[in-house]
Amino acid sequence: MNTDNKIFEKAIYEAERAGLRLERTESCLVLTDGRLSLNADFTHMLPRLRHHNLSSELLVRAARIKRSDRPLTAIDATAGLGEDSLLLAAAGFNVILYEYDSVIAALLRDALDRSTAVSELCDITSRMKLIYGDSISAMAALTEPPDVILLDPMFPAREKSALIKKKFQLLQQLEMPCSDEERLLNAAISARPHKIVIKRPLKGPYLSGRRPDYSISGKSVRYDCIVPI
Repeated sequence: MNTDNKIFEKAIYEAERAGLRLERTESCLVLTDGRLSLNADFTHMLPRLRHHNLSSELLVRAARIKRSDRPLTAIDATAGLGEDSLLLAAAGFNVILYEYDSVIAALLRDALDRSTAVSELCDITSRMKLIYGDSISAMAALTEPPDVILLDPMFPAREKSALIKKKFQLLQQLEMPCSDEERLLNAAISARPHKIVIKRPLKGPYLSGRRPDYSISGKSVRYDCIVPI
C-alpha cells in the first residue's frame, strides 16, 4: 500500500470520528457533514496567478527576497488547503507543504493530483511537494536553510466573525488553532531561513508575542515578517 492510500484510509477514519464523511465524486474528493461540503481546488485561483495580479498579492510581496543564482525554496509549515503555497509556487518558489491533519492532507493531495490535468496549473504545482506530517519535527531536521518559511496557524474562532465562510466550519471540526505557537515559531527560527512570513488577522496579536521586523497589511489579514539572519 502506498503512502497516499495510507493517508486516505486514515483520513476516512478521522473524518468519521469528527462526524463527517469523505466522499469521492466523479470530479473530486469531498468532505461533508450531509449539509455543508468542502473540496480543495486550485482552478478558482487562476485569476490571481496572472502575472499582473500575482505581483500585487500581499503574500508574494511579503515573501519577496533578492534573487540569487539558485532556485528559491519555501516551506509552508501549516499548509491547509494549499492556496498560499500555490501563490508562492506561482512566484517561482519550490515549496514543501507540511500538513499534519490526515483529512486536510487527503483533500490537498486530491487537488494537487487534479491540477496536473490543467495546463495553467501543472507547471506551478510541479513545484509543490506535499508531506503529511509534523512540520515542527521536520524543520528541526533540516540540513539546509530554506529561503522562506510560511506560518499560518488557523485564526482563533470568533462566534460572530464574518470572515469564516460556512463551509470552513467543517475544517474547524478537524483542526484547531495552533496550541503551541511558541514551539512552532521557535522551530521556524531555528531552521535559519532568510525570512519567516506569518499570516495573522489584521488586528490580531503577534504570533507567540514576537514583534516582527516589519509587516505588510491588507484589508483583513496581515503578514508579519521576521528576518532572523
